[in-house]
Amino acid sequence: MSRLQELADQLADDVLAAETELDDDRFYEKISQVLLAASPTFQEAYMTSIRVRLAERRGREFLVKALAAKRGEIEEAPVAPIDMGGMGH
Repeated sequence: MSRLQELADQLADDVLAAETELDDDRFYEKISQVLLAASPTFQEAYMTSIRVRLAERRGREFLVKALAAKRGEIEEAPVAPIDMGGMGH
């Protein structure tokens, strides 16, 4: 992993962890704007790190709900979103 990606990953971790305290689930976008003004290359690496972490979070939530439904802990199993032809990253 390059130093650029390491820095972007560290910042993404810190920003997403701070969102709860800041009560702003889109705070990462504000950081993105700051980075874009300073370094578009770093901003893109940061946003890639953010997207990966948010996707992992959503996937993990789906997994937890699917297992809970299978175990009878919740009534309805989650439904996967419809594939819109590769519109995600």
